[in-house]
Amino acid sequence: MSKNGLRKNSAMPRGAYKKYGFMCWRHVFSGESLKTGKSKTFFIEFFVMNPARSPHEPVFGQLYEQKIKKYYPSYIMVKAGAWGKNGSQIHEFYPTDDLQYERRRLNLTLNALHISEDTLSGSVFMREHDVLMHPEYMSDAGSMSWDLSLQKSLPYSFNEVNWHMQGIKTEYKGRVIYNDEEYIVKPETSFGYADKFWGRDFTSPFMYVASSNMISDITRRQLLNSAFAIGGGCSKKTGACNLPFYTAIFYYEGLCYDFGLTAVRKKSRVTFTFREGSEDLHWLICAENAKYLLDVDIYCRKEDTLFMNYESPAGNKYHNRLWSCGNGTGEIKFFQKGGKKLELIESAHIENTFCEYGEYDMLDFI
Repeated sequence: MSKNGLRKNSAMPRGAYKKYGFMCWRHVFSGESLKTGKSKTFFIEFFVMNPARSPHEPVFGQLYEQKIKKYYPSYIMVKAGAWGKNGSQIHEFYPTDDLQYERRRLNLTLNALHISEDTLSGSVFMREHDVLMHPEYMSDAGSMSWDLSLQKSLPYSFNEVNWHMQGIKTEYKGRVIYNDEEYIVKPETSFGYADKFWGRDFTSPFMYVASSNMISDITRRQLLNSAFAIGGGCSKKTGACNLPFYTAIFYYEGLCYDFGLTAVRKKSRVTFTFREGSEDLHWLICAENAKYLLDVDIYCRKEDTLFMNYESPAGNKYHNRLWSCGNGTGEIKFFQKGGKKLELIESAHIENTFCEYGEYDMLDFI
């Protein structure tokens, strides 16, 4: 990764973001149960909210006093959990003053939790009693601990949006204990993804799709140096996350194909459709630039999803149906343009896809 990318990944909230903004480092990967041998996909997020407002104790935004705008939320939230059967999201909160960090490289320490460019360790725990008594925690009951090393590859950084993908393809190694069951995480089957995003609010719609587990329909071989990430971003010019600008990056066997930010680059276009069925969710994306076209078609079973819980820096929780899945499957097709014809470069089956979609609950605006 470039020095500029490393600096961007380590940067903390500054300026107006210290009192009105959020920042999140996110990791997604798979592990195999020691007990059953079955695979499960996990997520770990390190979420900094309005750090300068209440540095000495966490303040939550879903309380009555916040509803009348007496306080704004301020905390560090560690979110961890898993999708699929017995899936859950588990939150722990800390004062922002407890965080120790370096300015020039990612090296965050918060009590027993640690995040760097090549290591990830920590734990979360939430009791059922606390979930019932404190809905402002937005958490499920459960526990998860992790001790991992990681190797990031295929990075990408945008200049126009508040989204930095330091590891579109990331290999994780180590172990996870999720609700008392141990999982082994292997580099070759972790199919990991790591990024960072920040802003003053979330987008509506809010959309991410990413995977590094692709098997070619042409050669029947796994594409070991390929990955993609597609998402909506925040406009740095406005400083707000309220415009649905879609971007797409595709690494095909080590070569990067950039479909850019559609609102800035006139020769790029990303169109996106989300469909909710009775049993499945469906993401359809078409990205193209002057020379190439990329089609991505992903399905995820509803029973494998979670509704992810976040609140905005203003304390509003507009995303009450933010679908999230780590087990999406589908296909990807990659074409080169030649006049009015398209030449197929690759067609591949996709698994272990991380995908999210949500829109603001408009009833909250009435």
